[in-house]
Amino acid sequence: MPELSRFLGIVVYMLYNDHSPAHFHARYGEYKVTIEIETGVIEGKFPRRALSALLEWYQLHKDELMFNWSLAREHKQLITISPLE
Repeated sequence: MPELSRFLGIVVYMLYNDHSPAHFHARYGEYKVTIEIETGVIEGKFPRRALSALLEWYQLHKDELMFNWSLAREHKQLITISPLE
């Protein structure tokens, strides 16, 4: 599970050989979500405050997430994305 970022107890990651459409995963304690990069569609559950922080981070880093998705599809090393500050 290649980790892309970690902030406020949230771990953001992508999986190699994952299915389309382009998306990323996040974990916060026992909660897990998957977010489509292009549409922002969310699957799973997160506490409201953690989800708000994750969505703010996502909006700031959409281009980097798409770039990492391309790298993952090619089985290349992913690039760490700065955390939410």
